[in-house]
Amino acid sequence: MVEIEHLWVLYGDLAAVKDLSFTIPKGEVFGFIGPNGAGKTSTIKVLATILQPARGRARIAGVNVQAFPQQVRKKIGYVPDFFGVYDDLTVDEYLHFFAAAYRVDRAKRVGVVGDVLALTDLEGKRTSPVDALSRGMKQRLGLARVLLHDPEFLLLDEPASGLDPRARIEIRELLKELKRMGKTILISSHILSELAELSTRIGIIEAGSLIVEGSLDEIYGKLELTRAVHVRISNLDDDMFAKIEALPGVGTVDKDIDRISIHVREDDLAPEDLLERLGGLGARVNMFQPQAMDIETAFMKLTEGKTA
Repeated sequence: MVEIEHLWVLYGDLAAVKDLSFTIPKGEVFGFIGPNGAGKTSTIKVLATILQPARGRARIAGVNVQAFPQQVRKKIGYVPDFFGVYDDLTVDEYLHFFAAAYRVDRAKRVGVVGDVLALTDLEGKRTSPVDALSRGMKQRLGLARVLLHDPEFLLLDEPASGLDPRARIEIRELLKELKRMGKTILISSHILSELAELSTRIGIIEAGSLIVEGSLDEIYGKLELTRAVHVRISNLDDDMFAKIEALPGVGTVDKDIDRISIHVREDDLAPEDLLERLGGLGARVNMFQPQAMDIETAFMKLTEGKTA
């Protein structure tokens, strides 16, 4: 769906994006992570056809972004981190205005507007003035706007920025629904735990360069980080504890009050294989809980806090 090859973005002598290359397959959710000033928004603006790169090439659904921007705009929906709304329009009028701008057939507009209002849970705000909406509702309205023409690819720049916890949860659930619908999505965010939950692949950018890209499991494998597995064994004794410590792939084993924490090297011993090995030792396991991969750990290990 998205191909970026050797992309450079310059602001005078400052290189905001440096020789950036990555792809996003159709139907994937790509989490774009980086410190402020890393080049995320510049990259997104190139894909949104509103910023010309100095060098390199970007394609969306096979269409060259720089050469055919009008064709690309029919395929994308872009939600910036903050967007203005028109005063003196209701939510319904606002969406009908943009449906006309997107050239949605007049006979279909009422149905299309109704569908996006239902998807974004804004049906109850149809007659409300857009400038009176909360920031969270405005973000949902922004998503409703870009869904009017049913784009293949969504570009979401910090969609949860500045939202309260409830509004963030609502946006996250909406993004999950778009993911289930098969939309290809690029999403940048500073809320790393939410990106880990939503994204199928992640790219970490710093000082304009892509440091690493892949699934979270692949990134953890490259970093050779360990995963903690919390286990409760009813018949644990010193002899079994020593045997667990000696299992190939096990790093350290920590004793807690009512459980043990086994740290495994994922490439050497997957959690499901660990459970099988414990059964082979005769362990009576009544709790087995692999710790979720911690994207903050990967981010801190890979970045140095530099900007372009």
